[in-house]
Amino acid sequence: MESGTYPVYGSTGIIGKTDEYKYDGDRILVARVGAHAGQVSSASGKYDVSDNTIIVENKEHYSQYFAYQQLIAANLNKLVFGSGQPLITAGMLKRMYVICPPPVEQEKINAVLKLWDTAIEKQSKLIEKLKLRKRALMQQLLTGKKRLPGFNGEWKKVKLGSIAEIVGGGTPNTNISHYWNGGIPWFTPTEIGKTKYVSESKKTISAHGQNNSSAKILPKGTILFTSRATIGAKAILTVEATTNQGFQSLIVHNNNNNEFIYYYLDIILKNIKQKASGSTFTEISAESMRRTEIIIPPKEEQNAIVSIFVNADKEIELANEKLASLQSQKRGLMQQLLTGKKRVSI
Repeated sequence: MESGTYPVYGSTGIIGKTDEYKYDGDRILVARVGAHAGQVSSASGKYDVSDNTIIVENKEHYSQYFAYQQLIAANLNKLVFGSGQPLITAGMLKRMYVICPPPVEQEKINAVLKLWDTAIEKQSKLIEKLKLRKRALMQQLLTGKKRLPGFNGEWKKVKLGSIAEIVGGGTPNTNISHYWNGGIPWFTPTEIGKTKYVSESKKTISAHGQNNSSAKILPKGTILFTSRATIGAKAILTVEATTNQGFQSLIVHNNNNNEFIYYYLDIILKNIKQKASGSTFTEISAESMRRTEIIIPPKEEQNAIVSIFVNADKEIELANEKLASLQSQKRGLMQQLLTGKKRVSI
C-alpha cells in the first residue's frame, strides 16, 4: 500500500495523511470535541478519521444527502456542552428524532435542495474569480508594472514613516471602572480584518481612561494595523477611536491617499512580517514600520488606482450579498422540507 496516500479527517477537516485506511465510501462526519464540535461534514473514497470525529452511517432506506442536510438544519451546536472542552457525543446523536419520509420523497426533496447547492456553488466560484482578479490587479497596479492611461509620472521610494504617523495603542487599568464604558471606541486585534471600514468596537473607554493610559485618539481615516501575534489585519476608521497595544496604526498625511496605503500594505505584508521579532509572540515595532520602504506614485495616480479597487470591492460585496441570500433561501427551504412542514408531490 502506497505511503501517505489516504486523508485523515478530524474536527477541522483533513488533518493529515496515512498509509492505511479504515473507511471506504461515503459517510457523514460530525466533529465530536473542541471549538468545531457539532460541525457536520462528509467524506468519500478511502480515508481514516481521528478519535475526535463521530461517523454517521446511513441505513439503505435513508438517503445520505437527505440525512446530511437534516443534520445541518438541526444545528447540532445546540447540543454541544462544556465550556473548557466543548463536546457532543455519539449517544446524543443516536437519541435524536428526525423525520424520515419514503425514499421517493427523499429523492424529490434532494433534487430541490441540490438546485440551490448548484446555485450557491456557482456564486461561490464567481466570488473567488472576482477576488483573484482583484489580487492580480493589485500586483500590477500597486507595483507600477501596469500604469493607468494618462499617468506616466515617476514613482518615488519613501519610508512609511515619512508619509504617515505610526501610532501604537494602550489599555486603561481594567480595575478602575470609570476608565471604561465612556463612549470612546477601543478596538482589539480580534475585531479587525473582516471589513474594510470600522466604526463600532465591542468595548469603549472614557476620557479618563484614555488620558491615564497610552491609548491615543486616532482620527477618522486612520488605518488600524495589527502588529502582534496575527500581524497585518487592517481596517480604516470612519470615526475617532482608540486601540489596545496590539496595533501600529497609520495616520496617512494629506498628500497621499490613505486608501491607497491601505491596499498597498497587502503588497508589503510579507516584508513587514519578516521584520517581526519576539519570543512569547512575534511583533512588529513602530520603528520597523517607520523604516519600511515603499514605492508610490503621485496622489492623483493613487486616487485613480483606488477607484479601480473600490469598484472591485463593490463587485465582490454585491456577489457576497447574493451568496448570503441564496444560502438564506436554502436554509428556509430546509426548515420546511426536512421537517415535513412542507411536502413535495411524488
